[in-house]
Amino acid sequence: MKAKFTGHDTFPLRYGWLYKAVNHLNSKGKFSSSDEEIIRHSVVELGVGKNMVKAIQYWAESSGIIKSERINGAFYHSVSDNGTFLFGNGSYISGKDPYLELQGSIWLLHFWLNFDNEQLTAYRYFFNYANAQHFEKTKLVDDCYEDAKRLIKSDLGNTSTIKKDVDCFLNTYSKKIKTATSKKNSKIDEDHFTSPMAELNLIQDNGGGFYISNLGERSELPIEIFIFSLIEFFKLETSESNVSTIDFDSLLSKPCSPGRIFRLSESGLGQKLDDAQEFTNKEISWVDSLGLRQVSISKSVKNNSSNYLNDYYGTQNV
Repeated sequence: MKAKFTGHDTFPLRYGWLYKAVNHLNSKGKFSSSDEEIIRHSVVELGVGKNMVKAIQYWAESSGIIKSERINGAFYHSVSDNGTFLFGNGSYISGKDPYLELQGSIWLLHFWLNFDNEQLTAYRYFFNYANAQHFEKTKLVDDCYEDAKRLIKSDLGNTSTIKKDVDCFLNTYSKKIKTATSKKNSKIDEDHFTSPMAELNLIQDNGGGFYISNLGERSELPIEIFIFSLIEFFKLETSESNVSTIDFDSLLSKPCSPGRIFRLSESGLGQKLDDAQEFTNKEISWVDSLGLRQVSISKSVKNNSSNYLNDYYGTQNV
C-alpha cells in the first residue's frame, strides 16, 4: 500500500467533474501534470482553472473512471470500462447515468472510490479502517497519521498533508454547517451541495469540528449495488482459492468490505443479505445459527457481478 494524500489541490469532488473528465478524453483531449501545452488545452476545454483540472483528473483516476498507463516514460490516460459504463464513450455507447441523476450511481461511485487496497487516502482510511462513529476532526487526523505509518511502513513527514486530505474528504462527504449567532439560525452552506457524495449522508457535520457517522441499515442503498459490491469483495478475498463461502464478520468489518464501505450496522448487513438472498433466488444465501454465520455465493453469480448493475439500470427511468 502506498500513500496518496495529495493530488486534489484540496478541491472536493463536484457534480459534473467525472463526466467532464470522460468527455474530455473521449474528445481526444489529454491530461498531464507536466506538459504545459496539454495543461493549457485542458484549461480551455474543461472551462476551469489549472488547479481544478488537476483535481478533476485526481477524482476521475481515484474513482476508476479513467485509467493511466506508462508508455516510454510518459503517462497516457484513457476511459476505463467503468467510465464507459456510467458515462458513455461519446459516440455509440450511451452512459447509464452520465449526469448522476440516480442515487444508486452515487453509491456505486462511493464503492469504486473506496474499494482500493493499494493507495491510501483519508477517505479510504476512514471507510476501511476507522471505527469512530462520533469523532473530532483533529483526532481523525492524528489517527489517520498513526495508522498510515503502520499500514504504509514509511515516513510520512508531518501531519500537514494528511490534515489537508482529511479536510478535503470531509468537505466531499458532508454538508457544511454555517453557524449563525444562535444555533437556531444555523443552516447548511449551499457551497457544499456541489459534491454528490454528500447526498449519501454518510457523514454529518455537527459543528465545531465534530462529526457523526453512524452505522445503519442503509435502506436507500439499492440491493443491486450492494450485491455487486459483495461479489467484488468476495472475488478479492478468494482470488487464490476456489471456496464458495465467506464469513459474515469479514463482510462486516474487513477493509474493502461492503459493511465497512457502506457503514452498515450488524443488523443492517443481515437485512441486506436477506434481501440479496431473495433477489437472487438463493444464488446468494447465508446461515446464522449456532454461532456460525456464513455467506454462500454460487459460481454463476460470482462470475457475473456486472449483471446486477445492468439489472439496476434496466429498471430505472432517468
